[in-house]
Amino acid sequence: MASRARVRAPELIGKGGWLNTGGKDLTLADLRGKIVIADFWTFCCINCLHVLDELRELEEKHRDTVVIVGVHSPKFVHEADHQAVVDAVARYEVAHPVLDDPELATWKQYAVRAWPTLVVIDPEGYVVAQHAGEGHAHAIERLVEELEEEHAAKGTLRRGDGPYVPPEPVAGALKFPGKAVRLPGGGFLVADAGHHSLVELAEDGETVVRRIGDGERGLVDGVSPRFSEPQGLALVSEGLGLGYDVVVADTVNHALRGVRLADGSVTTLAGTGRQWWQGSPTSGPATEVDLSSPWDVAFFDDRVWIAMAGVHQLWAFDPAAGTVAVAAGTTNEGLVDGPVAEAWFAQPSGLAVSPDGSTLWVADSETSAVRYVSRETKQVHSVVGTGLFDFGHRDGAAEQALLQHPLGVTVLPDGSVAIADTYNHALRRYNPATGEVSTLATDLREPSGAVLVGEDIVVVESARHRLTRLRLPEEAVQVESVAHRTQRAATEVAPGALRLDVVFTAPTGQKLDERYGPSTRLLVSATPPELLVSGAGADSALSRELVLSAEVTEGVLHVSAMAASCDDDPEIEYPACHVHQQDWGVPVKLVAGGATRLPLVLAGME
Repeated sequence: MASRARVRAPELIGKGGWLNTGGKDLTLADLRGKIVIADFWTFCCINCLHVLDELRELEEKHRDTVVIVGVHSPKFVHEADHQAVVDAVARYEVAHPVLDDPELATWKQYAVRAWPTLVVIDPEGYVVAQHAGEGHAHAIERLVEELEEEHAAKGTLRRGDGPYVPPEPVAGALKFPGKAVRLPGGGFLVADAGHHSLVELAEDGETVVRRIGDGERGLVDGVSPRFSEPQGLALVSEGLGLGYDVVVADTVNHALRGVRLADGSVTTLAGTGRQWWQGSPTSGPATEVDLSSPWDVAFFDDRVWIAMAGVHQLWAFDPAAGTVAVAAGTTNEGLVDGPVAEAWFAQPSGLAVSPDGSTLWVADSETSAVRYVSRETKQVHSVVGTGLFDFGHRDGAAEQALLQHPLGVTVLPDGSVAIADTYNHALRRYNPATGEVSTLATDLREPSGAVLVGEDIVVVESARHRLTRLRLPEEAVQVESVAHRTQRAATEVAPGALRLDVVFTAPTGQKLDERYGPSTRLLVSATPPELLVSGAGADSALSRELVLSAEVTEGVLHVSAMAASCDDDPEIEYPACHVHQQDWGVPVKLVAGGATRLPLVLAGME
């Protein structure tokens, strides 16, 4: 067994306490003898949700030796609320202990810089590996197998049940519903994400008419279908003759599904069930192209546009041709306007089309922004929101208004846009005619979408597991203005030369495969752009010399890294390859005497 670097693991502490442990507070001493995987996550983060799904198989396979501990480390103020963490653990079916760390105490002790980050702790309480981003499950499983062998031989491995205690189930017809649509004959169709199904409700928004899907996760077509956390819905216009009436964004299946309301039968329209990775096709026959966490859908410009939250893009499905392709965005995460091919998004999660079909409105959740795509100019514009790190609840002129992680948009009869301002528990409105943002309603619990019904608006209250009907008010609610910034501490760096090193060690038995060109990529940018005198842009090397301006006192370095590793065995005819990738937004403060090197761990140990 090869020797590896080991660092004593800091204690797991968090002011919010422990979930999924039956009320018991855990310490590392309680976990001695187990292989511990600390998953630093926050529930707004789509990459964190991807990692939860990546770890499910490993968690089940090694249940008697491995304990996964979710360390919830919030970005948004709402995510520091304990009940919101409780809801998120139930919503995403997290089946392991979770430490609620609202003040980022454990995050800081482990020097974590990005969501998600996975830290592996051996049975003797030492950190042996750290991985940032997605795509590491295979590497961690190999490490787990090595640790099982090593510590079984030493007598330091303790097998048996872990400390997980499941919470009480949520009762009711709906469980964390996503979006809803008004059915032509009356009533509503709701994406019941927590029950992995669709539910048709009567006109009262409460009585269940029928359920489509059996409530189990799966990707199954036909009259006995299965879904996995469906979110977005779009009605098909009459006369298109497509053979289905509703398009569903089946989020965790990474697929679009078509539903025929007459008999509830389901057909997969796009996606393979696999998650899209860098280097995968970005266009082609729809059922042969991978997607990534589609969150909402809307008919726009003769196609079904997709809020592809998992890759920070908008895609479009052409139902006539049966093809899918990228429509806007670069996969870089941020808020950049301009031509659709150059714009940056950050987890787009809600779509709505103007009555004349000229404008596609977008709820861009991670930038707490409302944006739109012009059909005529093919340009992306932002009307509310400034970037990844500023959020709050502020009304008034749109250029200074603040939202907090909105998930839905709905066009109102007067052409204004209602915003499901999810983490503010509010329904907001942007009026293009006046350029003003106002608040329509408060005390809504994590609203995720809304549907117009005459002069009323029916809001999907996701964390209250219900639809709530409101009369559209003539006057807005008065709310005290609150502004926030993400609470992560800035890294102090010196002006001038800064060496950026992305640390990557290929998993055991694998190597970087350079047969067909570079297998790594590094993209660097900054907010504000003036922060970087030089060093911005893309290249294949995972180290780079940056030069920071002495005229800028603080900002954010945006770093995106990717590495592909393949089996290192010439006897394997078709080696398995894996992609590891992560985006960092590193807040920096420029001070004399600050650091001149910035290491970011993609996989391995610094």
